[in-house]
Amino acid sequence: MTATRQLVSYIAPAAPATRRPASGDEPFLRPELGFTPRWYRNSLGLDFGPQWHNDPAVRRAGVQAMRAELRRRFPRAGAQDRPLDLLTGTYGATVVAGLYGVPHVYAPDNWPNCEHRYLSDEAVDCLEPPDLDESPLLNRILDQIDWIAAEEGVGRGYINWQGVLNNAHRLRGQTLFLDMMTAPGRCHRLLDAVCTTMIDAAQRVYAKQRQSGFDTGFFTVSNCLVNMVSPGQYREFLLPYDLRIAEVFGTIGIHNCAWTADPYLEPYSEIPHVGYIDMGIDSDLVRARALFPEARRALMYTPMDLAQKPFDAIRRDLERLARDYAPCDVVFADIEAGTPDERVQAVLDLCDALSQ
Repeated sequence: MTATRQLVSYIAPAAPATRRPASGDEPFLRPELGFTPRWYRNSLGLDFGPQWHNDPAVRRAGVQAMRAELRRRFPRAGAQDRPLDLLTGTYGATVVAGLYGVPHVYAPDNWPNCEHRYLSDEAVDCLEPPDLDESPLLNRILDQIDWIAAEEGVGRGYINWQGVLNNAHRLRGQTLFLDMMTAPGRCHRLLDAVCTTMIDAAQRVYAKQRQSGFDTGFFTVSNCLVNMVSPGQYREFLLPYDLRIAEVFGTIGIHNCAWTADPYLEPYSEIPHVGYIDMGIDSDLVRARALFPEARRALMYTPMDLAQKPFDAIRRDLERLARDYAPCDVVFADIEAGTPDERVQAVLDLCDALSQ
């Protein structure tokens, strides 16, 4: 277990948003840009199908092309990282479901999804974590880290482990929410197995990366579906597992998408070692800053608002962040093809101005 440290939002090219350690000199209002695979496919003709995720050499060529495109269109957003991060985004957000044998569904212009093969009542009642020593998917990831380390000198990057709720939903579907009311024991069996798998798989990946000189030392959970459960259900069914993850890894980041996080802020504040937390703009940002004064806070600004809001309204939103929530990240994730580059550059300039 490591000491708590701040994390910041991190979106590698064409990867879902994740987190990385803060450097300590972040701007007061720090923008983080992320573009969808479709944005890159339209610009560069890249194919994000199975070869992209299974072959790091294919990814390496694609990452170099994407970073060059970012430097061309947004010079400050496309810095060439050395060594290249060739791991982040691999298998999208479906790794844990894949460890349980759920097949991936690929697309040339999107992140992988997984088939809707949901566990029956009987399957959950006898569910055990998978044998990771025999996992084809995990072994492919470990082999790719070796390849990346050989090519780049270090196996840097971050697998998107998601959160216990997200992963359990991929395995059980909407019946998971019924289980919380009608079969709590069954629900906990699934959640416990998923949490155990997330921890064990991450520890194996982190150990492999440490061999090449890259030490992660934190874990982030994605609670994208948290608004589907009540605060009481979060406390009963999910908080114990977020607590377990925080204690094992020493630093935890909590991602809530652009949801209003108000109902969950109090239980979240009981989790130790929170180095990052994000939420939507309708959240009580003043209260969040008071409850998480040591964490790096982030605001998930929706791609719809970025593309469609009048710029004066965007300015008012960012001024509110600077007043009520900063220092913080402003995460402009999932920017879709068709959003004008001028609009993206304008919000970068505005963040710079407000940081002064």
